[in-house]
Amino acid sequence: MACVMINMGSNLGDRRLMLSRAMRRVGMEFGPFEMSHAVESEPMGFDSPRSFLNLAIIFNTDLEPAEVLKRLQAIEKELAPGPHRNADGSYTDRELDIDIMAIDDVVTDTPDLQLPHPRLAERRFFLEPLREIAPGWRHPVTGLTADEMLANLPEGNGR
Repeated sequence: MACVMINMGSNLGDRRLMLSRAMRRVGMEFGPFEMSHAVESEPMGFDSPRSFLNLAIIFNTDLEPAEVLKRLQAIEKELAPGPHRNADGSYTDRELDIDIMAIDDVVTDTPDLQLPHPRLAERRFFLEPLREIAPGWRHPVTGLTADEMLANLPEGNGR
């Protein structure tokens, strides 16, 4: 069994309702899970007056990472079929964004999936919930915990 750690965020519409629906679908697809508290964050990578609500979920699965990604993307598309990017490739507001932060100590870099998430150590809205659901997990490349990665962030990053 592999331990999967994901982050879900929303900055459009009823954010809490969307995250609740997404959690319900994750439970239906993967079984029991634990979740963190929700954190409010400013958009990263694009400008918007709408802040995100993010939370982390951890669950176990026997599925391969590519299959986990495929199923999470299907949930995202089912609940929020709108685009995540503008026509020029830049990010845009979205009802639901689901990212795999890590799967155990798996390290992979394919065109479809990078594990751990390549920007994990840069995103406070990933790290704060991650330390809550997996305080002992260590990044398989750097060896750092979420707390240690948080301590390395510049002040105000991701808030």
